[in-house]
Amino acid sequence: MTAREALAHPWLTVRVQLALGLIFVLAALPKIGDPPSFAHMIYNYRIVPGSLINISALVMPWLEILCGMALLLGIWTRAARNLIALLLVVFIVAIGINLVRGNAIDCGCFNVADAGKTYEQRITDMKVDIVRDLGMLLMVVQGWWAERFVKV
Repeated sequence: MTAREALAHPWLTVRVQLALGLIFVLAALPKIGDPPSFAHMIYNYRIVPGSLINISALVMPWLEILCGMALLLGIWTRAARNLIALLLVVFIVAIGINLVRGNAIDCGCFNVADAGKTYEQRITDMKVDIVRDLGMLLMVVQGWWAERFVKV
């Protein structure tokens, strides 16, 4: 089996798809449960216009859960993967902008109630968040790769 075949193998693709779907569902749940805290985290990024913060805090988690569930259920997988890729790029850019600014924020990715961390801990967490998001983006790329080379 070649590397190309291995990366496009259905066994791998299904597991990557399920893992990515589960990650996005788990990330959405705390945000859905506490929209005001998530809105505050979006505000802290200092990127989204004030008039769009609340709607972003309400819509984004539901988009994440919808995409995650689609991957878990094996429906609309192409659309879900594409939307997740777009979300991940936005997350990476937003965190990167704040790193460059020196604005130590909590990303709000999996926990909307992070508190009590030092500036240095938050900066380190932001770097880890970017690496994690790049890893998830590679998971999306694996799905694109498999879709390109395996005719289902």
